[in-house]
Amino acid sequence: MPDTTEPVLDLISLPESAELLAVPITRVHQLIKDGQLVVTLDDKGRRKLPRIFVAGGTVLKGLPGVITLLRDGGYNDAEVVDWLLRADDTLPGTPAQALAENRGTEVKRRAQAAAF
Repeated sequence: MPDTTEPVLDLISLPESAELLAVPITRVHQLIKDGQLVVTLDDKGRRKLPRIFVAGGTVLKGLPGVITLLRDGGYNDAEVVDWLLRADDTLPGTPAQALAENRGTEVKRRAQAAAF
């Protein structure tokens, strides 16, 4: 029987993301403000960032463009994060995983279709 449980979302705090990016926390806040990163809220209402967005020590390649496409299409930040982390059998994996694997063109194509 297939496992139908949701994968555990690896969310990190903004200070942890600053550490991974090797930048001051104020720079992380600016990246969020500028639409380079997007955050979600944890169960206690704290702003968190999926680790995959900064795991390589830089902002995930292609992420800012996908965020912009989805926001322009009416997605709020929580919906953007959900879309990026939702498994898509046609990719395969999640859009965030596809971006991490340099498959950004297909992710952007799907983001355009999802947003409009």
